[in-house]
Amino acid sequence: MPDLTPLLYIETVAKAGSIRRAAERLAITPSALNRRILALEEEFGVPLFERLARGVRLNTAGEVLLHHIRGQAADMARVRSLISDLSGVRRGHVAIACSQTLLASFLPRHIETYRRAHPAVTFAVLRRDGEAAERALSEHEADLALVFEPGRFVDFQTVMTVEQPMFAVMGADHPLAGRAPLRLHECLAFPLALPASASGIRPVLEALAARTGLALDLAVSSDSRELLLACAAAGRAIAFEPAIGLAGARGLDGRVCRPVDPRDFPPRILYMGQLRDRVLPVASSRFAERLADIFVREFDSG
Repeated sequence: MPDLTPLLYIETVAKAGSIRRAAERLAITPSALNRRILALEEEFGVPLFERLARGVRLNTAGEVLLHHIRGQAADMARVRSLISDLSGVRRGHVAIACSQTLLASFLPRHIETYRRAHPAVTFAVLRRDGEAAERALSEHEADLALVFEPGRFVDFQTVMTVEQPMFAVMGADHPLAGRAPLRLHECLAFPLALPASASGIRPVLEALAARTGLALDLAVSSDSRELLLACAAAGRAIAFEPAIGLAGARGLDGRVCRPVDPRDFPPRILYMGQLRDRVLPVASSRFAERLADIFVREFDSG
């Protein structure tokens, strides 16, 4: 069985950027941790860290070693999962990197359903988008990614894509609350509650508005999806959400959701993916299969 202790040392030092800070997190002395790092460097015959004036950082050799050890750790988790399945008790850990849109309703419901059938399986969910999600896969922080912008696709292996129709979210007494589907020019006649991020829905909406010569009346911007939806429910502002962000939550908190005509606001594409060529642990693989079935039943898939 591979000794994964070096992973703990190297990864902690790399994240801390300092042997002293890493030693505090590991509850050992800096001199003891430094000796262990030096022993690893002597074993491999090359330095693993660049020594800087105010700390350390991994060099290329250190990154190669860290990637290798992470792969070993992932392989060992998969083997443990396979062995536990032989006993008829599914165990394991599922790590997911996903867009904020899926955090409020969709994932909690389906994680709970999965855990009712397999209570020995644990989950970790990381809020990640774009290249951050892809990085979480390549660093083995996540087994699966559910994102609208999967970054550069370099290490991202697409398992499935799902079209997500867009909805306008507003208060129940909003002038547009009784109309559907809505045209974009109707929505843009009112104040908007939009994400602060330069990625995601906002640039898509800005580009659509620019092409039609319409202006955006930005009332609220935030990196909190919950705040934007709450502002839409409380006043006359309109927020926008893909269907999956509203699944299981329609009608809550005085909100109404009305579809936007796809001619004006084309569906967004949700990607489910994993690290290219990685064999997933059993629990993660089975959860991905369950999600794929759900996407087929609930949404149009690509």
